[in-house]
Amino acid sequence: MSPAGDEHEADEVAGGEPVELPIDGVLDLHQFLPREVAELVRDYLDACWQRGVLDLRIIHGKGIGNLRRIVHATLERHPAVESFGLATDASGWGATLVRLRPRAEPGPTGANPGSAGEERRDHGPEE
Repeated sequence: MSPAGDEHEADEVAGGEPVELPIDGVLDLHQFLPREVAELVRDYLDACWQRGVLDLRIIHGKGIGNLRRIVHATLERHPAVESFGLATDASGWGATLVRLRPRAEPGPTGANPGSAGEERRDHGPEE
């Protein structure tokens, strides 16, 4: 990933070619292999959170649901995720909307928002 000040993140698409990803809150996973998705989503969430981009759309497509399951499992475990659910617009269950917790100054223990013990509120139907 690029330094925190960049507005794009470099990642690799299938075949090893670097791809610049804009950090604008929309991540389209169509060009990535399923084995790359969990790490890519984690890195993208981190980059968005660092830049204060709190509302995200992750496009995983409808298909048979493999990418959606990987994305949702990754979101469940990420400490900055406040909530997520399937899009309710025309994209329907081909995209997931994500809300990240606002950045806060670290507390006296240096804990980040979403540390253990905080409750997660997930929204949207699951298959």
